[in-house]
Amino acid sequence: MKYTSELKNMCSVSKGCNHGSSPIPVEGGWVKAKEIKDISGLSHGVGGCAPHQGACKLTLNVKDGIIEEALIETIGCTGMTHSAAMASEIITGKTILEALNTDLVCDAINVAMKEIFTQLIYGRSQTAFSEGGLPVGSGLEDLGKGLRSAIGTVYGSVEKGPRYLETTEGYTTKLALDENREIIGYEFVHLGKMMEAITSGVDATKALNDNTSTYGRYSEGVEFINPRNK
Repeated sequence: MKYTSELKNMCSVSKGCNHGSSPIPVEGGWVKAKEIKDISGLSHGVGGCAPHQGACKLTLNVKDGIIEEALIETIGCTGMTHSAAMASEIITGKTILEALNTDLVCDAINVAMKEIFTQLIYGRSQTAFSEGGLPVGSGLEDLGKGLRSAIGTVYGSVEKGPRYLETTEGYTTKLALDENREIIGYEFVHLGKMMEAITSGVDATKALNDNTSTYGRYSEGVEFINPRNK
């Protein structure tokens, strides 16, 4: 190790107290983290790209510093989905430090990784106080039935008003309007459950009907419109 001449010519002064790092909560225990292998936990990070064209939600389940599972959800940019596909292969099996310094191609995923890394090393994971944390595979449970991300897409204009296109429950097929043409409910299809039924052999029409539901005062509507073309 090299030292400057100015430092070499100084006298030595002894340090006083040295209590080490503060303990952080790690899966139900208190750990003075010194190495990457001291970090465990399941948490989430969200990031956007430089032009704010898309965003990424990243869920990692880390055990002893190693990323055992990764859930990557993207929105707003078609190119980002390709980066996400690569990231799901690239970052699992790596330490969180390796993953932080891996080129994940997309800015949004890189930012999400930075955010989740910061949370984990400060002990701010979703499982900080859960003894043993969550088993590997828990990331998929975030998606619920049909393993599909919860996505909401709504649109509105001064000229034509609001349109609910997709809610976190599912794909909106009809909007129910009252006598003032205000939205009082909607009909939606849970696409994840529907596709799950179809792939298991259920007739497509039956699967559609079985997984169509309504929300709000839908039955009281005086007019029903397709939000995409009416």
